Amino acid sequence: MPSTQYLLPIKEVKEGVIIDKFGNFKGILAASSVNFALMRPEEQQATVFQFQNFLNSLDFPIQILVQSRKLNLLPYIEYLKELELKQETELLRIQAQNYREFIESLSQMVNLMTKYFYIVISFRPTTIAKTLSEKEFERAKEQLYQRLYFVQNGLARCGIKCKILEDEEILELLWMSFNPSEAEKGKIPRFPVV
Repeated sequence: MPSTQYLLPIKEVKEGVIIDKFGNFKGILAASSVNFALMRPEEQQATVFQFQNFLNSLDFPIQILVQSRKLNLLPYIEYLKELELKQETELLRIQAQNYREFIESLSQMVNLMTKYFYIVISFRPTTIAKTLSEKEFERAKEQLYQRLYFVQNGLARCGIKCKILEDEEILELLWMSFNPSEAEKGKIPRFPVV
């Protein structure tokens, strides 16, 4: 049985760029969300108009990835335990304990979910070779980053903040996509970045 790495079409992750086995370069933007329901009708209309203009300005494809993940409250609960122990008065200690117990019971009763938004942008170099020279890599990376910045600026006009993912963040995202149950437990391994 082949490993998951063998089945994935990813050759390497280098300098914030995913290079797939077909020679395509991909970059990923992590995007913030916008609470559309809380906007006034005029703001909603302006946001939709800006997003429409952004989509119409694209001359290359993008992929929008939305991930729902179970919220891991264990680190927060541990923080609350430490805070509880540091309280100087008995009343504050009891209040901190009650709050911690409430959060623990809430996390056991309800599946608290959070959403993450990503935009994947591709660039295919004109010359595809098995190994790229450093100069060819830099040229293709520059072209990809022009697209990333274009999308980042276009979404900023819609009120969406974006961040270009770096190597470790890309590896973590890929790992979480294929190991969701382990990611929910907060057991994300450290990845060596070469």
